[in-house]
Amino acid sequence: MEGALVRLLRGSALLRGNYPTCLCSWKTPPRALKSSQPEALLGMTSEGLPCAPLQTFTNEEMMIKNSVKKFAQEQVAPLVSTMDENSKMEKSIIQGLFQQGLMAINIDAKYGGTGASFFSLILAVEELAKVDASVALLCDVQNTVVNKLIENHGTEEQKAAYLTMLATETVGSFCLSEAGSGSDSFALKTRADKKGDYYIINGSKMWITNAEYADLFLVMANVDPAMGYKGITCFLVHRDTEGFCIGRPENKLGVRASSTCPLTFENVKVPEANILGQVGHGYKYAIGSLNEGRIGIAAQMLGLAQGCFDYTVPYTKERIQFGKRLFDFQGLQHQVAQVATQLEAARLLTYNAARLVEGRKLFIKEAAMAKYYASEVAGLTTSKCIEWMGGVGYSRDYPVEKYFRDAKIGTIYEGASNIQLNTIAKLIDAQY
Repeated sequence: MEGALVRLLRGSALLRGNYPTCLCSWKTPPRALKSSQPEALLGMTSEGLPCAPLQTFTNEEMMIKNSVKKFAQEQVAPLVSTMDENSKMEKSIIQGLFQQGLMAINIDAKYGGTGASFFSLILAVEELAKVDASVALLCDVQNTVVNKLIENHGTEEQKAAYLTMLATETVGSFCLSEAGSGSDSFALKTRADKKGDYYIINGSKMWITNAEYADLFLVMANVDPAMGYKGITCFLVHRDTEGFCIGRPENKLGVRASSTCPLTFENVKVPEANILGQVGHGYKYAIGSLNEGRIGIAAQMLGLAQGCFDYTVPYTKERIQFGKRLFDFQGLQHQVAQVATQLEAARLLTYNAARLVEGRKLFIKEAAMAKYYASEVAGLTTSKCIEWMGGVGYSRDYPVEKYFRDAKIGTIYEGASNIQLNTIAKLIDAQY
């Protein structure tokens, strides 16, 4: 009997030895992980909170937010339905964005930009998206991708030439996606072959935002396919370059006023001086710009969802059924409360990611979380709003169905939702 007991105890010890090392008893404190370690805050005092809440803004941020809100309501709102129907952005809107300084929010004032903070840009995109996601997208891509790439990697000559144009009159376009390289973006086939002090670009691009209105294109092409993605290089290409052709705009489900076109390059001759940054570093630049761009898309989806919610809730307080307001039914109240909570969570994720960028902290995981969650919330919110409004919500005579159509793209572009989840999981794996 004693021998059997000893064997049993030894077996138990062996089993315990095979447990994952992260498991511990209640008496043993868990390991301190990167994600759970608080960071010392400079300027911390014993009086109250050391930091303001995420929804506390500087005077500059409040001024930009209110200015953009006024512009969106007064100049954009009257044209939203027409632009959606015609699948075309009105020139007056593009001109208005430049006049308001919204196409160069982060560009330094010496180049003609506003010189405001990254967080101010996120607030601007959110406010524009409350009225029209297409206009918000035009502003977002110009600022978070095109301007940022040139600002971060351009020579002084390139900055002086191009940032000044982009701040005042020129729409820019970022050209990465191709027919065979969507989520697997670095599988692109567009080539750039060196000929003396020029490069000859051949290939094609798809789903290129702002292409119809742009005069400057940041084109990713591979100078040495044998090196794989490490041959990818960014070129500055002008609209009127010989051999460069912009195709017919796509007939899309949503964000219809935002131009999305295919591009073709047939022996397009680009001077070596038009390389942005270093040869073979294009993939690094693309990753970096898209990481920040995802926070912009999160702001777009957040604003879109909030705009739809703001339009719908008053209707539920006025619509009478069975002798009382729709809002008075507890079932609807619970749904409204759930959606409002999700909107607030999306807002805090988005604002936090933006503040991390400003603080020069690591933000890739938080940006992916914000983009993923805000996109999912936008789809859920707009779908619920249609249900709450019933037949009115389903009619194209009212804006709710447009919000619903516009929301779908959030789970697809600038990194599909599954790509965001992959990124988040990869970074969590590295933390533990």
